Amino acid sequence: MRRHYELEARIEVHFAAGAAAAGDAGARAAFLELRAALERGELRAAEPDEGSPTGWRVNAWVKRGILLGFRIGEMVEQPASGFSFIDKDTYPARKFAAADGVRVVPGGSSVRSGAYVARGVVCMPPMYINVGAYVDEGTMVDSHALVGSCAQVGKRVHLSAAAQIGGVLEPVNASPVIIEDDALVGGNCGVYEGTIVRKGAVLGAGTILTRGTAVFDLVKGQVLRASGELPLVIPAGAVVVPGARAVNKEKGREWGLSLYAPVIVKYRDEKTELSATLEELLR
Repeated sequence: MRRHYELEARIEVHFAAGAAAAGDAGARAAFLELRAALERGELRAAEPDEGSPTGWRVNAWVKRGILLGFRIGEMVEQPASGFSFIDKDTYPARKFAAADGVRVVPGGSSVRSGAYVARGVVCMPPMYINVGAYVDEGTMVDSHALVGSCAQVGKRVHLSAAAQIGGVLEPVNASPVIIEDDALVGGNCGVYEGTIVRKGAVLGAGTILTRGTAVFDLVKGQVLRASGELPLVIPAGAVVVPGARAVNKEKGREWGLSLYAPVIVKYRDEKTELSATLEELLR
């Protein structure tokens, strides 16, 4: 990805200025340049990096630039087809043209400026994509789905109805949630706190993944957890479903309680692929 060293230096200077940046025309100019580069996909809050332990690198300066936009923005009325919205003037809703190749179906969806949405993405109402997010080609963001700030979503991903992809701006060094190419995120799933879902993985409806979640891999006989600076990582092709494990201590055993525990029950095969064909029929 193209480097923006000069822009990075300007962003760092204005961010370090704190509240004084609010009235600085140079700070606003630097931020607007950053926002435009994010929308074009030239800059990302996190990007692939083969040399990183996770395969991804966080661009903390980009996140500082996004925070700069909130710092210098002024509260204004933002017209939106008769509805009333009050927000920072630095973050209006994005507008798309037919030439962008993004399908935004009527019904109350919104994409914040500073988010990248590639050609072939389908936005089913109502859904929301926040600033700094990166949504790659051919992905479907279904009804009531959320793509949080700085989240990275790959090619041909299906974010099913009410899926929540968590965002992160602070701390600026924290890794955002990453959903790699060809993953399927089922309805009412929640992926948070920097979790990485590898290529082709499937999250069954209702699966919740956080940094503190232990994932039980029945196929390989392993327990997957976040460790130190490394986030929770769901392996490529894994099929994860909500499960439960018994509470064997004291009252938990007496009351027959169990705790939520996501389980890898298989790895993706041809039969699993068939379950995703409906998505192609809707495009």
